[in-house]
Amino acid sequence: MMMSGKILQNKFVPFFKILFITILINSYFINQSVNSYSSDPKQFISEVINEAVKTLSDKNLNQEAKNNVIKKIALEAVDIRALGLYSLGETRTTLSPEQLEEYQSLFERYFIKSLNSRLTDYSKQIINIYGSETLNENYTMVNSRIVANDKNPEIKVDWRVYTKNIDKPLIRDLVVEGLSLARTQKEEFQSILAANGNEFEKLLEKLTEFTTN
Repeated sequence: MMMSGKILQNKFVPFFKILFITILINSYFINQSVNSYSSDPKQFISEVINEAVKTLSDKNLNQEAKNNVIKKIALEAVDIRALGLYSLGETRTTLSPEQLEEYQSLFERYFIKSLNSRLTDYSKQIINIYGSETLNENYTMVNSRIVANDKNPEIKVDWRVYTKNIDKPLIRDLVVEGLSLARTQKEEFQSILAANGNEFEKLLEKLTEFTTN
């Protein structure tokens, strides 16, 4: 909007140039919102991993640029809203729409920061995808392993992919050596609530503290 205002203030700029710039800007944001990943769950996970690892390994990008790319990947490839609701458990049924929106906004920032940290740890290791299993019409489990190196053992990672919309698969869970990260996160949130008399505001405080430090 600021850029358009400056253009309009210059009476010497022809109208068609303003129109052309507006079309370019709109086209850019439309293209950014289109899912660019494969609809095949196995290929989808492969593309997500490759893009994330390539980004985190790029020495030409500073940390802020890397964080922005990882955020874009997460927003496009992960069902963050569903994960947020799952992590709340039954507490979500007691909240107002306003409380839920505040929580989801915080959860998104919390999740992306956590994801960035985890991916950074794995970015220097090789991740091989070796199989997939269709669990039902809504879910496919994609199997991968983080190859062992001199410092770290092999780690088995299964990706739970939501496939109800066959044109846009979404990641809903990672199962690392048999441990569901979504379930672990849910248990952590429930523990915070239980330790604070089930006060929802205490959970928000913890999420705020994590995202701002």
